[in-house]
Amino acid sequence: MPVLRCLSVSALFLATTVSATQPPADPLRFFEGRTEDIGVMKVIFRQPYRTHTLSTGRIEPDGSLTLVQSVEDQGSAPHQRVWHIRMASPGHYIGAMSDAAGPVVIDRVGDRYRFQLQTKTHLSVEQWLTPLPGGMAASSSMMVRKLGMTVATDDGVIRKMPAS
Repeated sequence: MPVLRCLSVSALFLATTVSATQPPADPLRFFEGRTEDIGVMKVIFRQPYRTHTLSTGRIEPDGSLTLVQSVEDQGSAPHQRVWHIRMASPGHYIGAMSDAAGPVVIDRVGDRYRFQLQTKTHLSVEQWLTPLPGGMAASSSMMVRKLGMTVATDDGVIRKMPAS
């Protein structure tokens, strides 16, 4: 289920904070340059598998984020995913993602971010990102539902990569 990793970008949103209690000045800026997401996907009735995503992001002249991800999930063919995210209002972001059937909605809730979207395969995805101390990484916890039933979960960490 490679589409389940669609929210790997979300964990990076939180990494812009220096501490979990400090709101980020501009969470989109964390995605400039390279980031890496490593996790474990657990799908109902299947063996867990490792997920790995390398991302390259740029801030556009209008302040929005374009993020291109190279997704390499264990047991699946590598593929690319593209995100376009912009701030709609303070603490509220909207955008599009190539694996999503409609808009991606991102809200700041306390010191975390909640991502919500529907996939093209009719799955409902909710991902929570929590910044880790130091501002260079975030933990990610995702639940995937079909007809209201949880069919997959993913836990991982997203890290900002040094400039090359």
